[in-house]
Amino acid sequence: MSLTRAQLDAFWQEWLAANREAERRGDWSILADCYTENATYGWMYTPDEHFMAIGREEIRKYAVGTEMAGLEGWHYDYQATVMDETNGMIVGFWKQRSGIMDDAGQEYEVLGIGGSWFGVEAEADGKPHFAWQRDWFDLGSTAHTFLSILGAGKAPPGLQARMSVDGKSQPGHYSAADLPAPLWPPKAPVIMRNLPTDTASPGEAAQ
Repeated sequence: MSLTRAQLDAFWQEWLAANREAERRGDWSILADCYTENATYGWMYTPDEHFMAIGREEIRKYAVGTEMAGLEGWHYDYQATVMDETNGMIVGFWKQRSGIMDDAGQEYEVLGIGGSWFGVEAEADGKPHFAWQRDWFDLGSTAHTFLSILGAGKAPPGLQARMSVDGKSQPGHYSAADLPAPLWPPKAPVIMRNLPTDTASPGEAAQ
C-alpha cells in the first residue's frame, strides 16, 4: 500500500513527538512501536564492525535499548528532512547533543553530520511504520566528544560505563561477513547510470 506525502508528513510529526518524549524520559525503547514487526535497523561503526537489529523487539531491546545506555540526557535534534513519497523513504539529518555543559557554558555536541535513512510502509490497517532504518554518524567526532567530556571530569557514571564496554562483544554487533541483513536495505531503489568511457589517448583528446 503506497503512502501519500500527507501521510508521510503526519507520520514524521508523530515520530518527532515520540523522540522528544523518549528524550524527556531518558528511555528510547518507546520508539520501537514506530517500526513494523519485521523491521531492520542498523549502522556501521567501522568497515568490519556493524550493528543490526532484526525485528521490532530486537530494535526495542538493542537499537534503542542497550545501544543507548549511558546517553540519558542526550538529544538528537533533526535539522532537515527529505521525503520521497514515490519510494516511501525519509532521510533525516540530526545533531547529537549531550545536555552536558563545558566550563564556558557551551553544550558538548558531536560536530560531525549524523542522520537516519528510513523506509516507510503501511501496515494492514493503513498506518505507516518504519520497515527499515540505517543510520550514519561521524565516529571520530563522536569519540572526540566523549573523550572531551571524560577528560573534563564531566562524564556521568552511565557514560563512563558505556565507554568501558567492548563494543564488539555486545548483542547486535556483527562483522561485515556475518550481518543478518544487508547494510543497504533490500527495498531501496538503486539507480544505475552508465558513464561514457573515454578511450582516447591524451594526445587525441587534446586535438
